[in-house]
Amino acid sequence: MNNPNQYYEGILQLRNPKKEVIRKIKDLINKRKDVYIAKEEKVRGGIDFYLNDWRYLIEIGNKLQKQFGGDKKISRKLWGMDRLTSKKLYRVIFLLRLPNVKIGDIVMYRGKKVKIKEFRKKISAADIETGKKILIKYDEV
Repeated sequence: MNNPNQYYEGILQLRNPKKEVIRKIKDLINKRKDVYIAKEEKVRGGIDFYLNDWRYLIEIGNKLQKQFGGDKKISRKLWGMDRLTSKKLYRVIFLLRLPNVKIGDIVMYRGKKVKIKEFRKKISAADIETGKKILIKYDEV
């Protein structure tokens, strides 16, 4: 749900997103009446979603990483000061670089065929021939 109001508290940056990931984000946001996409911007290699609620943005990002995998980085940027409370205000940036593979895919890794099992901090896979568990960095796939 896009909103003409341009106010946002954070940016969900997706790199290498697939249509099902974008659909999942929009479904999660549409479930909440108090959250909206202030702006949606296509950038080189992906898409940025500007959301009005930084806490929900982090929740969405973590759900996406758990389901689709990927390398995440969370940062925040000082944006200003609240005039009433004098508290510092930050904007959160959640970067999620999605992998080119999905669970169940069979790929070549260091000369061996491996089957992708699950996504965590690294990709968990199993050697097809031996069944041995292998951990692969996201940038090595």
